[in-house]
Amino acid sequence: MGKLAGKVAIITGAAGGQGAYEAQLFTREGAKVIATDVQTELLEQVVARINESGEQAIALKHDVASEEDWQAVVNTTVETYGKVDILINNAGIYISNNVKDTTLDEWDKTMSINSTGVYLGMKHVIPEMLKSGSGSIVNISSIDSIIGSGSSAAYAASKGAVRSLTKNAAFNYAKDKIRVNSVHPGVIITPMNEHQLASEETKTFAQKNTPLPYLGAPEDVAYGVLYLASDESKFVTGIELVIDGGLLTL
Repeated sequence: MGKLAGKVAIITGAAGGQGAYEAQLFTREGAKVIATDVQTELLEQVVARINESGEQAIALKHDVASEEDWQAVVNTTVETYGKVDILINNAGIYISNNVKDTTLDEWDKTMSINSTGVYLGMKHVIPEMLKSGSGSIVNISSIDSIIGSGSSAAYAASKGAVRSLTKNAAFNYAKDKIRVNSVHPGVIITPMNEHQLASEETKTFAQKNTPLPYLGAPEDVAYGVLYLASDESKFVTGIELVIDGGLLTL
């Protein structure tokens, strides 16, 4: 029996990086996964690999900034599997600009996906979890929500909103046995970070400033998300799980 046997999970941003690894890991641990993303071709490839291995996943096109899309995803999940046990709000974008150089369009786009998407996911999934009598929500934030050295003002602000919203929801729904936690990755080698780590010089700098002698991989985050999604963490809510190779110890 896997750690998520009998569970139904929605994972956003599942077409690559952390989200894809989480979808694969969750199905291996027994969950039925609704994998969503706007990158449908890549998403279909991820889900095809899962299903070819004998596990169970469904791919859905999903703009997390759209309330209609969220309603459709939740409705499909409930119609197919009867419930939602787990929500992983993983979808996000990164635009590298400081406050002075960030355009309003860049700000609005980042906030709509990274923050509003998390709010909408919880808004539409929590009612289903209330019906079931329990649930686990994991919101992917960032160490940029805790420290001030990130190069993107909009990204840091959006992830700070995720951090605060997580605590608010954790407090309000603890009595309903719905747990809400946030995960704060450091430098993780994913497609979203490719532009940041494009040069060997940048990679060397990032590694030099991470106490552990290597950079993070998607699985390093996924196993932390798995813990928070599973019943192993049944007495854990409202926490900030930092997975950064020790960067915040500096």
